Amino acid sequence: MPHRVVVLALDGLLPFELGIPQRIFGRSLGSEPLNRGRKLYDVVTCSARPPGPVRTDADFSIVVEHGPEALATADTVVIPASYELGPVYTEGRLTDELAAAFAYIRPGTRMVSICTGSYVLAAAGYLDGRPATTHWASADHFQRLFPHVRVDPDVLFIDDGDVLTSAGVAAGIDLCLHIVRRDHGTAVANDVARRTVVPPHRDGGQAQYIQRPVPDTQYATTTTARAWALARLERPILLRDMAQQESMSVRTFTRRFREEVGVSPVQWLTQQRVELARRLLESTDLSIDQVARDAGFGTSTSLRQHLQAALGVSPTVYRRTFRSTAGDRV
Repeated sequence: MPHRVVVLALDGLLPFELGIPQRIFGRSLGSEPLNRGRKLYDVVTCSARPPGPVRTDADFSIVVEHGPEALATADTVVIPASYELGPVYTEGRLTDELAAAFAYIRPGTRMVSICTGSYVLAAAGYLDGRPATTHWASADHFQRLFPHVRVDPDVLFIDDGDVLTSAGVAAGIDLCLHIVRRDHGTAVANDVARRTVVPPHRDGGQAQYIQRPVPDTQYATTTTARAWALARLERPILLRDMAQQESMSVRTFTRRFREEVGVSPVQWLTQQRVELARRLLESTDLSIDQVARDAGFGTSTSLRQHLQAALGVSPTVYRRTFRSTAGDRV
C-alpha cells in the first residue's frame, strides 16, 4: 500500500506551502520492476475541524473534504505554515481544537513541519529536547517561546528521524524531496525534482539566507567554476583551480561563492561528491572502492567517513537499502 501522507490545513495557511506535499509526494512514482510507475504515496488533506472551508492568507479560501479523523490513517503528518496560529504562536500551547485533532495521531507517526508549522509541533511537545528549525525571521521568537527546543536558524531543514522540520517556503520542497530520497532513493527523488523543475538536492545544512542568491549582473559569478568542478569531481580539485576559472583571487572567489551558494567551496564540493556517490551506489554495480574513486573520495575509507557524516550509514548499508542485490562489503 502507498505510504499515507496527511497534510493538516489550518486557517491562515499559505497556499503555496499547502501544495508542496501534494506536488512532491503525489508525483513520486516507483522505479523498481515490481512497482514501476505506481504511486508511492497517498496524499490526503484534512482540517482540524469537520470538512469545510479553510481560510488562506490570500484572497480566497479552500474547501477541505476530510476532518481530523484522517490523521488516524497517517504514516506521515505534514503541517504547513499558517499566519493564524493564535495561542500556538503567542503562548506556545495548542488550542482545544488542535489538541483534539492531534489525539487522532498514532504513536510512531512521522511528523513534518514546513516553515512556522514547527510552532504546532513544538506546542504539541514533539520538539522537546530535539533540534529543529523554522523560518529565519521567526527563529528568535520561536526559541524564546520554546526554550526546550534546540533551534538552528541557519539551515534549510533538519532530519531528526521521526520528526523533521524545515525553514520557510522553498525549503519545504527541499525537505519533501529529502524524505522521498530517504524513503526511496536518489533516482525517485531526482525524477520528481526534474518534473517539478527544481534542483534535485540542496543539503539541509545549507544556509537559509544567501546574501546574493541571484547575482547582480554587475558582479562576476561562480557559475563557471561550479560547472567546471562538476565535470571533474573524480579528480583532485584545489580552491585556487576553481578561482582561476573565474579569474579571481582565492579570497574574492571564496567570499563570492559563499554569498551565492550559502556554503564554502569545500563544503559544496563534498556535498556534490556525496550526491554522486549515492547515485553510483544506487544505480551501478561498481565496487565500493571504484565508487570512492569515481566520486572523488579516492579511497573507500574516505567515502565511508563522508557518507557516515552526511547520512549516518556506511556505503554498504546505503547500497543494501536501495539495491537489494548489492553484494559489496566494506
